[in-house]
Amino acid sequence: MTPYPSWLNAGDNSWQLVAATLVGLMSLPGIAILYAGLAQRKWAVNTMLMAFSGFSLVLVAWVLWVFKMGFGEPWIATFLGKPGPVLMAGSEQGRANIPLLKGLIPEFRFPQSTLVYFQFVFAAITPLLFLGSVVGRMNIRAWLLFVPLWSTFAYAVNAFLLWGGGWWAAQGALDYSGGYVIHLAAGTTGFVAAATIGPRLARDRAHAAPNNLLICAAGAGILWLGWNGFNGGDPYFAGADAAAAVLNTNLATAAAVLTWLVLDMAFGPGRKPTFLGSVNGMITGLVAITPAAGYVTGLGALIIGLVASTFVWLSWNHLAKLRLFKKVDDALGVFHTHGVAGLTGGILVGFLADPSIIVYLGAGKTPGFSAAGLLYGNPRQVLVQLGAAATVIVWDAVVTFVLLRLIGLFVKLRLPDPVLESGDLAIHDEEAYPRQSIALAAEGGTTSAPPAEETRKLPEPAHGEEN
Repeated sequence: MTPYPSWLNAGDNSWQLVAATLVGLMSLPGIAILYAGLAQRKWAVNTMLMAFSGFSLVLVAWVLWVFKMGFGEPWIATFLGKPGPVLMAGSEQGRANIPLLKGLIPEFRFPQSTLVYFQFVFAAITPLLFLGSVVGRMNIRAWLLFVPLWSTFAYAVNAFLLWGGGWWAAQGALDYSGGYVIHLAAGTTGFVAAATIGPRLARDRAHAAPNNLLICAAGAGILWLGWNGFNGGDPYFAGADAAAAVLNTNLATAAAVLTWLVLDMAFGPGRKPTFLGSVNGMITGLVAITPAAGYVTGLGALIIGLVASTFVWLSWNHLAKLRLFKKVDDALGVFHTHGVAGLTGGILVGFLADPSIIVYLGAGKTPGFSAAGLLYGNPRQVLVQLGAAATVIVWDAVVTFVLLRLIGLFVKLRLPDPVLESGDLAIHDEEAYPRQSIALAAEGGTTSAPPAEETRKLPEPAHGEEN
């Protein structure tokens, strides 16, 4: 007996499963605790529950119909794949396959179930990212409807067009790990959703200080190191390009953190370095290198981190002051750190893609694959990158608006103001930081008033930097 079919390579299969797990950890607990720590105390439970439920919803929809829409046989020209389940034995243990990429990349050396799960964790993190735009007021019932519908009509289209061999892939658009498919989509969707659903309470917007920076640090750290799987897994093989992508990811991120830190100290409102600013810089660097990680050199990665961090810092500190951005309540700034950063990285790869960075080696008469940007004699690449970005922005904005309007016919998108005053207790009968009397009641203890020092209302966090 043998544990492996002839086509399976244990190293490649192991790396894909490890990379997928790292990306999954970015969502749970990474995004869940990062956003719960950034939100006001009264929204911590709601934020975590929406993250966990969103992750679960995407997985069920993914294996029932969405995966094949993004990576299956063409259904609507080169725009979308034919929906269908991936639940049978052949779909789980047969050799992985993306039909439109056959002959364009090396044959996969792991089973279809590995590919399905690897691509799932990317699909799952996307709604969790744009959750940051609507925390503190979106009705969880509307969220439970919106996530699978958005995954079907927006994410599947993005994935098929750029990763599944669809129209923009055929034109040569470069999106190594999701600068467009995931981050530009999340920034666009979050902004449109925030505008459609409406703002938080005015008081909550004015006092939007994070409730727990230590939890934020834990979530941010999981995101940074989890991104090694995010970008390192996307060549589909544990080869040299995967290693280069991991190193480039960390180089760009370090450069972006330091750039944001310097900008805060030199030009920020208080001329002080801030931890939240560093987290913004970290996310910006991670997002911006994502479309480019395996196409650029280490020098290119440093340039992307520096340029993207500068652009997003300007967007965060100046563009956000314009009337439109003041009106739209993007609670955690997803538009800036994901939308602007993803767009910047996607355009920069059109300049910086270096043909000396080999993604797949040639074999016999079959040539290898690498990409060249404008600086290496291919100015067309910038135009292709702009066109792909415009498609994602327009399509996702329209889909988001239409879906939310339709859902709003049946379920209120925004919670009523009295519920917004209370937050978690009104919605879930739970608190992340329960008062002692509530904790005693939950444990079956006395509910009589505790000593005076224990009945004082816990102070709300001081007004600080909104993120």
